[in-house]
Amino acid sequence: MRKGILITFEGGEGSGKSTQIKRLYDYLRGKGRAVFMTREPGGTAAGDAIRKILLDPKNKKISAVSETLLYMASRAQLIEEVILPESKKGKIVLCDRWLDATVAYQGLGGGVDVKWIESIGERVTRGVRPALSLYLDLPVKAGLARARRRRAADRMEKKSLAFHEKVRKGFLSIARREPGRFKRIGIKEADTISDVHEKIIRAVRHVI
Repeated sequence: MRKGILITFEGGEGSGKSTQIKRLYDYLRGKGRAVFMTREPGGTAAGDAIRKILLDPKNKKISAVSETLLYMASRAQLIEEVILPESKKGKIVLCDRWLDATVAYQGLGGGVDVKWIESIGERVTRGVRPALSLYLDLPVKAGLARARRRRAADRMEKKSLAFHEKVRKGFLSIARREPGRFKRIGIKEADTISDVHEKIIRAVRHVI
């Protein structure tokens, strides 16, 4: 990642990640910056196929270990096909989710050994490391309610409130451990899209 900059977005269900990453993409392009936006799982043909498997509510029996390996497979392909090539072009790469999500969801939420996840992740990411990771922290109940109002809940959104509270604690533990990279963006239910966007711009300025 010598030339490009990787910025990743994390957040609980309904936190507005997809909206905010698109707002940041538009903002940076408006400033004349070369930007590429992607997501995981997904971002490649193989990754999109894996995404369908992971989010399909019919796949109820997928274990947390299997989830971990599927996410890692999608991530490996994304790095090979997208993140490394785009970064070599000197672009700012914006990615919706990253390895931190696997640590929080499958590790601290699902009970998979975090050291094992990090060990696999180190090999999969091939030394690629975000310059900045933004965690959009909306209260869990509010986020799940938002997500379920928008559309039918996917397999991850159908998991219990207790599970999602564990995930939030996982993200907050990453923020405490890596305060220089992993920044919490606190969101209130009353915050508008523009309010959150302004908070993100303030956080992003120091890396771009």
